[in-house]
Amino acid sequence: MQVTSAPARREVTPLELFFDLVYVFAIGQLSHRLLVHPTWTGAAQALVLYLAVYAAWAYTTWAVTLVPAENPRTRRMLLGVMLAGLFMNAAIPRAFGDAGWVFVATFLLIHIGRTVWLLTVGLDRVNQEHFIRVLVWFVAAAPVWLIGAAVDGGARLTWWAAAILIELAGTWAAHPLPGRRLDSREVAFAGGHLLERGRLFMIIAFGETIMTTGTALTTAPYAPMTLLTSSVALTGTIALFWLFFSRSVHVVRHYERTEDPIRAGRSGVISLMASVAGIIAAATGDERVIAHPLEHAGITTNLLLFGGPALYIGAQTWHGATLFDALSPARLVTLSALVVGCAVTTAAPAYLSAVIAAAIVVALAVFEDRHQPGRARAKPIPPR
Repeated sequence: MQVTSAPARREVTPLELFFDLVYVFAIGQLSHRLLVHPTWTGAAQALVLYLAVYAAWAYTTWAVTLVPAENPRTRRMLLGVMLAGLFMNAAIPRAFGDAGWVFVATFLLIHIGRTVWLLTVGLDRVNQEHFIRVLVWFVAAAPVWLIGAAVDGGARLTWWAAAILIELAGTWAAHPLPGRRLDSREVAFAGGHLLERGRLFMIIAFGETIMTTGTALTTAPYAPMTLLTSSVALTGTIALFWLFFSRSVHVVRHYERTEDPIRAGRSGVISLMASVAGIIAAATGDERVIAHPLEHAGITTNLLLFGGPALYIGAQTWHGATLFDALSPARLVTLSALVVGCAVTTAAPAYLSAVIAAAIVVALAVFEDRHQPGRARAKPIPPR
């Protein structure tokens, strides 16, 4: 039986949200890992692990967009990926130690197994051919992952970084093979469902961020500085949340009207990947500041405090430009301000860096709130 094209809008099922919880668990794991290993090597390791975990989530979400979760076969696939994902994400803290094989084995089982499953459910001709190419790319990257698991130390990071670059190149180029390439305009796709999955995943990711701030608050001394830094952290998180969702109605309309929903969906998946990475970095920076507010910020804390929001805002700015062929000048100015703020406050106390970073993000949120496209202006009530 061939799977027919899905409608543009479809409700997200409770099972899909339940599935997301396993991957949001990974966000907490990655934040903690980055906090424990605040070095360039630690950051590179966290990035490689994050990109692998995100790929497992994103490709599974894409599969469920093609074959709805109401299908019994899809439910079984989701539960299987969920089980393997739990072990993969639990291995994150020791992935560059004694749990490397656990991480790689479960990752490849998810990645290759789900793709083979897709080829058995009766996709239309174009999608069937496309996922054959996807499988070729995944199988080509698998030996690189396995070699990385077999070696130790910096060599493992090198091999796994090469493997994830292959993954990213395939995603970016839509997994081409010589003489065979996907024309995404030929494919019917439930872009609205994928968009809603990304929005809900972002809400859950923000919930994990707030939990990180709350955990840091419970372990810090109850003092005025703790109240200040935790309030700043929450204010910045609220501003980032607002920036993501305030203009989402325009993105939703684009997904509903576009003639190329797959291109829009791929752009959205890449943007979401960078946005969640920015949230992880910002949450880690906030946790460091709450724990040590009076220490010099230094380059590490500043890269987290300013670089996290910059990555978050930059990804969404790029996504908006991809969809609407227009760059937001206010967001470009904000990105410049974050870069300057990061550079000039390295010798300042950590709490001051946090205040400045949050103030820049809040200023953008306030500005965009006052300049919403089509914002209704209240008319003054005439005097009696």
